[in-house]
Amino acid sequence: MSDPALADRLEEIRAVVATRQQAGGWTHPVRIVAVTKGHGAWAVTAAAAAGLETVGENRVQEALTKQVESAGVPIAWHLIGSLQTNKVRLAAGRFEMIHSIDRLGLAAEVARRVPAGARQQVLVQVNCSGEVQKGGVRPADLASLLDGIRALSSLELRGLMTMAEFSEDERVQRAAFGQLRALRDAMRRDGHPVAELSMGMSGDYGAAVEEGATMLRLGSILFGSRQ
Repeated sequence: MSDPALADRLEEIRAVVATRQQAGGWTHPVRIVAVTKGHGAWAVTAAAAAGLETVGENRVQEALTKQVESAGVPIAWHLIGSLQTNKVRLAAGRFEMIHSIDRLGLAAEVARRVPAGARQQVLVQVNCSGEVQKGGVRPADLASLLDGIRALSSLELRGLMTMAEFSEDERVQRAAFGQLRALRDAMRRDGHPVAELSMGMSGDYGAAVEEGATMLRLGSILFGSRQ
């Protein structure tokens, strides 16, 4: 299923990305993860038809259902929502990347459940807003968590993820995204392979791009309100 309006929205988003990258002095590619949470499998097909290469889901069960319903659609699946330990057995090996590893116990369980001979790409979620209701490792504890993850041979550490505080104030948004970038840069100097920065959603992706995002998690701006 193609959606001409989606193609138009993507063109507008990419124009914003280009403008914001220029303002921030960045030239790296920015990957759009189309968040299909709350939409049917049609959104997966529409994303692929529009040229997107990745979809993201917040809930394991919803994602697995859509994977069956959209079998054959050439697209990569990312798990972007919080992952409960009791859902790991369903998730490990079913997603190209998991964005929400925030503690060593969860990482170890994912590593234990990865199919033999495979490696699971992961991002570490960092709580850069300081909000108690948000998941993510504290910035002060990030280095030790990365050390622990790198000891798990079936996990492939790729980068960091965060969510900014819900605010229309771009200074608030950029404070969180800038902190994640600074943490990424510090961790890379210490030898950790954390090139990716998954940050920025429909309401704040411009600020994230200007702060150096490499992946954007966009839902409503692409597909409209959730069903």
